[in-house]
Amino acid sequence: MEKDLMIGVDIGTTSTKAVLYDKTGNNLAYANVGYPLYQEEPDMAEQDPDEIFDAVLDVLTQVIRRAGDKKDQISGVSFSSAMHSLILMDEHNQPLTRCLTWADNRAYEWADKLKNSDKGLALYHRTGVPIHPMSPLCKMLWLKNDWPELYEKTAYFIGIKEYIFHKFFGKYVVDISIASATGLFNIHTLTWDEEIIQLLDIEKNQLPQLLNTTDYLENLNTSYFERIGLSDQIPFYIGASDGCLSNLGVNAIEEGTMAITIGTSGAVRMVVDHPVTDPKGRTFCYALTKDLWVIGGPVNNGGIVFRWVRDQLFAPEKLTAEQMQVDSYEILTQMAENIPAGSNGLIFHPFLGGERAPLWNANAKGSFIGLTTTHTRAHMIRAALEGIVFNLYTVSLILEEIAERPKKIQATGGFARSALWRQLLADIFEQEVVIPKSFESSCLGAAVLGMKEQGIIASLNEVEHMIGVTHSHTPQPENFSVYRELLPIYIRTTRLLETEFSAIADFQRKHS
Repeated sequence: MEKDLMIGVDIGTTSTKAVLYDKTGNNLAYANVGYPLYQEEPDMAEQDPDEIFDAVLDVLTQVIRRAGDKKDQISGVSFSSAMHSLILMDEHNQPLTRCLTWADNRAYEWADKLKNSDKGLALYHRTGVPIHPMSPLCKMLWLKNDWPELYEKTAYFIGIKEYIFHKFFGKYVVDISIASATGLFNIHTLTWDEEIIQLLDIEKNQLPQLLNTTDYLENLNTSYFERIGLSDQIPFYIGASDGCLSNLGVNAIEEGTMAITIGTSGAVRMVVDHPVTDPKGRTFCYALTKDLWVIGGPVNNGGIVFRWVRDQLFAPEKLTAEQMQVDSYEILTQMAENIPAGSNGLIFHPFLGGERAPLWNANAKGSFIGLTTTHTRAHMIRAALEGIVFNLYTVSLILEEIAERPKKIQATGGFARSALWRQLLADIFEQEVVIPKSFESSCLGAAVLGMKEQGIIASLNEVEHMIGVTHSHTPQPENFSVYRELLPIYIRTTRLLETEFSAIADFQRKHS
């Protein structure tokens, strides 16, 4: 019996997913288990690492059970994970903290200090991680200075994937992709950065052992392989980060192909063959493999903005949609379709949750500009959707500066259900936008990485034959001429507002 099936697992911010794929990319079994995000004070965003570990066990158990008689064809498990998480562990391998996620902004003051210091830009160029409270580097600086007793008790500094693998195998290991998103890893030497280790006043042995993204571990802890239902000799490939593997999973690893994701948050990414950083520190550079590097920018504000518009401005319509058992978002996009491109001069800055790229400002705030008595709620819907895409486009402009203009755009995420939103992307980017048919792209990317290492497929490029196309949109000239006129105003007003973001944020923290 040929062992040519691979499980891809994606440990995400809101849930963990597992998918069993065959070598042509078909989905044979699927499971998804969610968990809460704890936000008990301003800027906090934590999760319970054991709740996440239980979710990983659960999805693996479900997928293997659903595999039925195909179980014996499973050749391995390969992992994707969210980036920028941090867990402090004591000498007995017990967590001293919950898992601080990328969305935790409590290190904002230390991030600002580091970013504005004479070391900030140099650190960025060595690590490829913009200076921002999302990164473990800034979180560790905050904990070192504001929570010194806790910091001194810490024996190991790890992330969520390292926590899971330690549970499974009793070792602290991390792939170079996750490591390259910590702000502690030198992307040019592929080692933990000595100067940063000194800055944080830690020892190198307090950080996990570095592995390539194609490395694997065997001899799974007995209690877990019996529960999951897999042999302990099945290799667990450590894999890479979710963003990098999403590029692979939508076939956006060739030169000149841009991947755009709009889910709750969003990202713009391209693959290059060597580390590339931005002179102004505005883009990230993360490893997919030693020879493939993903450059781009993540945005905090994607579908979460559309959800805010629905929940806060269209509560009656939401309730009606629930009673009629129809999609409330579809009702909103139908309303927005009747509004002309440019929303009659109404501009929305979509910074409801601070912003990473292109501003890298945790204090950024959202705003409508240009409101008049002629504007309706429908204008506000369209302006919000346009603002999200404007922000993504400004990230792509930076990538053009440091790499090249994309020849092809592959777009994925929950937004793809909306024909209006897909067309907005094509019109604002002035390029054809293809929506690939790819089931759980980060899971698929992880599985493809494992398949390539095992020789099930000959090349990562075989992912091209595993996906299809669900939609393709070409730009409408009458629309992009409007956006050419409006986009510079969006950029200029963003810059003007930046001067007051900190003052507004301070006021809100004081009076919250």
